[in-house]
Order: sequence, then structure tokens, then C-alpha cells
Amino acid sequence: MHPRTHSRPSATLDVAPLSLQQRPRSAASMLGIGLLLAFAASSALAAEKMVAVSEAVDLAVSPARIWSAIKDFDRWQSWHPAFAGTSIVKGSANQKGEVRVLSTKDGAKFTEELLSHDRASRSFEYRIIESPLPISGYVSKIEVKKGRSGSHVVWSSTFRVDEGASEEEVRKTIAGVYRAGLDNLAAVVPAPASTY
Repeated sequence: MHPRTHSRPSATLDVAPLSLQQRPRSAASMLGIGLLLAFAASSALAAEKMVAVSEAVDLAVSPARIWSAIKDFDRWQSWHPAFAGTSIVKGSANQKGEVRVLSTKDGAKFTEELLSHDRASRSFEYRIIESPLPISGYVSKIEVKKGRSGSHVVWSSTFRVDEGASEEEVRKTIAGVYRAGLDNLAAVVPAPASTY
């Protein structure tokens, strides 16, 4: 007769995971894990965070005259002092889907697509496809509205700043481009001479 042996399920399968789960962790270890998780979460949020920039100018000129000066997607060099020229690489003038390569006077190039162009509301919207800026998801809008003494022009955008780039510096750069163009409109479309 063979002695009867009772085989029990291996205790190590039940105990080992419990012992790992129950192993006490030091406060420093827990803090380190917490900081790593917080850093990972903040990096992910920073990469997904949409940044907004908006600049505006009021001009003593009718909205129709301002719109006439800035409405052409392929003629920004005629009103913005930073731009040297535009090449249309796809589509028709001022039509949705038109793609341009906008060159700056210092040699930088921006490939941009026109998303909308509305004569009635005197506005257009475009996006950057490729640029030297450390950004993604850039969509911008320029609107010419009726102001108290003429026109109120707003240039705004939303975008994400690439990881590792300074949000403050990118904001400052983009706001500076907007400011330069908007401030130059007074010279491009001067107010009517006073009749006094």
C-alpha cells in the first residue's frame, strides 16, 4: 500500500503576490513614485495644453477699407512688414484649401492652409502645416469688425507648444508677429485727412 499523500495547491502562488503587495514601502520610495507620476502627468498635460494668443487694434478707417487691404491670403507682404513674399502651392486664391508658402524677410518659411474666407463677416481662418516654430495644432483667425470710430481688427490663434520649448517665449514671438502686422495697418491704410 502506498501512503496517501494529500497534494495541496502550492502556497507560494497564493502567498508570493500577497507578500509583494504587503511589503512596506519607505516614505521616500512612495514620494519618489508620486513625484514621477506627477511629472509624467504634467508633461502629458503640457503637451496637450492649448495656448491662446490674441492681439487687436482700433483704426479710424472703415472695415471695408481694412478688409480690402488684408483680405488676400497670397498678399500679406503688402501689409505686414515681416513678410517678403508668398507662393501658392495648391488651390485657388482665397478659396478654402488654398496652401501658401509664406517667406519672412529673414528667410524663414511657413506653409499654411486657408480653412475659411468669409467676405460677409470680413474674416478668414488658416492653419500652419509646417514652420520653424516649436508648435503644433496652430489655427489662427483674423477678423475685421466695426469699431466705435472705424475698425476693430482682431488676430488670434490657438496652438500647442512642443515639449521642451518655453511657452512664454513662443507666446511672445507670436504676439510680436501679430502686433507688428496690426500696428502697420495704420500706415498701409491711413485714416482720412481731417476736414477741420
